[in-house]
Amino acid sequence: MAGINKVILVGNLGKDPEVRHLEGGSSVANFTLATNEYYRDKQGTRIERTEWHNIAAWRGLAEMAEKYLKKGQQVYVEGKIRTRQYQDKDNQTRYITEIIADEITMLGGRPHGAESHNTLQETATEAPQTFRQEPELDQLPF
Repeated sequence: MAGINKVILVGNLGKDPEVRHLEGGSSVANFTLATNEYYRDKQGTRIERTEWHNIAAWRGLAEMAEKYLKKGQQVYVEGKIRTRQYQDKDNQTRYITEIIADEITMLGGRPHGAESHNTLQETATEAPQTFRQEPELDQLPF
């Protein structure tokens, strides 16, 4: 039986997505997402803990992220966790764990400080907009 690798996050963008357009015509958007949890310590003080997640959105999701996502915006991200390694400038092996997004839904209204445009963001409070990554032909199960 195959394993399950599924991640669901709801949080706020830590920065505007950075989009790179690759030689083969694909594009990738990278951004950070902050999730918060609250608890009380032994003294009863309310503590907030923020976890930062690295998100990578490919192809159509990258284009959507470039157009509509802004720092501070609340989003729902569904995807899979992936760890990869790379060589840094000092030739040291480094590892990064990121979420490869399969679906992004914009929640809430425009982020604070966003200019008013006649775009999808203005309707986000009425109905969340969901974008999904279409599978590549070699990823289809049949």
